[in-house]
Amino acid sequence: MYAPERQQEILRLARDGGRVDVVSLAEEFQVTAETIRRDLKALDRAGLLRRVHGGAIPAGRLDFEPDLAERETTAADEKDHIAKAALAELPTEGTLILDAGTTVARLAAAVPLEASLTVVTHSLPIAARLADHPGIQLHLVGGRVRHRTRAAVDAWALRAYGEIRADVLFVAANGFSADHGLTTPDLAEAAVKRAAIAAARRVVLLADSAKHGQEHFARFGDLSDVDLLITDSGLSPDDAAVIERGGTEVVRA
Repeated sequence: MYAPERQQEILRLARDGGRVDVVSLAEEFQVTAETIRRDLKALDRAGLLRRVHGGAIPAGRLDFEPDLAERETTAADEKDHIAKAALAELPTEGTLILDAGTTVARLAAAVPLEASLTVVTHSLPIAARLADHPGIQLHLVGGRVRHRTRAAVDAWALRAYGEIRADVLFVAANGFSADHGLTTPDLAEAAVKRAAIAAARRVVLLADSAKHGQEHFARFGDLSDVDLLITDSGLSPDDAAVIERGGTEVVRA
């Protein structure tokens, strides 16, 4: 188990039980007490746990993550504009990775039925939207499915993305900025996003302007990892210019 996965599980156990202790965690994860103390220290620094004698208790809100139904209805018009603009970035033929995210899902819904593409995704909703496209060779990445996002995560998903190369990745983020990069609330999802970025020749970020300047617990890349940001007109020209000076093209749909 990777450290981010272990820390995410520690966070879950703390919330479910109200507290966690070093000795029990070390036994459960078959690691040393010192390793657990480092995990608790990292979670404490992030504001997600508060360390107490012998363990930790829950704290903090940087990990807040609305459920899928709520995110579907948030900034709906902006997401539709972004998805329409993103259609221009689809290759005539080739391989796409579609990240889990409601804006990326809108792009998937807009892909023409006659499209001839290979598509890889770890998102169950996106796979369902593309399953009836006769010209698409669809590959569904497996793993543990998070109920909140319906996305596959953990070792199986990471392994799959480590074995492919794609022409374009359409990636989502809960927060983005020149200072703090690309962030999301969940460590396991961040790890999959990071692996997907490494697997793609070109990276296109689809994110509405309300996410600009937001910072969440799990960081999965820099804006410099993104070739193109497609957002809405709510992002100011000045903020777009700052991002473009860092090497990322910006389209305000």
